Amino acid sequence: MSLLSRDRYVAVLGAGGVGLGQRHGSETHWLGSVGFIDEGFHSWTVALETLDCLLGEHARAGSELRVVISGHFSRFCLVPWSDQISSPDELQGFAQLCFEDLYGVPAQPWSLVLSAEPAGYDRIAAALPQDLLDRLRTLVSGRRLRLRSVQPYLMAAFNHFDQTFDAGDFLFVLAEPVRSVLLLAREGHWTSVRSVGTSDSDAALTALIGRESQLQASTSERPLSVYLHAPARIDSPPEVPGVQLRTLEQDRTCVRDALYVMSRAVA
Repeated sequence: MSLLSRDRYVAVLGAGGVGLGQRHGSETHWLGSVGFIDEGFHSWTVALETLDCLLGEHARAGSELRVVISGHFSRFCLVPWSDQISSPDELQGFAQLCFEDLYGVPAQPWSLVLSAEPAGYDRIAAALPQDLLDRLRTLVSGRRLRLRSVQPYLMAAFNHFDQTFDAGDFLFVLAEPVRSVLLLAREGHWTSVRSVGTSDSDAALTALIGRESQLQASTSERPLSVYLHAPARIDSPPEVPGVQLRTLEQDRTCVRDALYVMSRAVA
């Protein structure tokens, strides 16, 4: 089979459902989504079972698959710069210590990926459960598919919108229905990342962003641009004072599905 003709799919593992689309150039033909009851963090096992069924219905052997994973199943941490670190292994170990400092010693292993930054800059580390990744690879291999990438939705969304942000000082808020992630940069450096369990309602987002803006105003006089992306707020975009919205839902289809919106951020 020619690499140019290989079918390409993108799957989204959301907090309460899984969706699958087929890519045609820059367009995505949405194949559908299946919901499940959100039973907390460990519902990723149900998400993978649901994905396996969707792939069995739609994906041909030999196809490529990209997977984006909700912040519900992800963890994030700021890893400070240290000039005492001299190798990738030392950096990985230091990032692990930063995660344990923030979340405690994990009961299960996590896979960490760090952002690429110049020397002297703090990094953002994203983590996914190793068991999730192992099971995902096993089911993809069982379907005779090729797994091209796996990334938290925060990474996909930030990379999509990055060029629209003011350089230097900004707060990017990614608001999924059950969890928001706040990513803060000051003077071109990452200074904070945190994940908060909250709804994506106007009231909840106004309170969340208001608290963060107040905190930042007390620590720096530099103006801060605030960007908000809420993929599930398709028919009722958030109305939050002082915030610039970033949306993905405008295209030629009539699909009204948050998982479809999330799939369109994947490069």
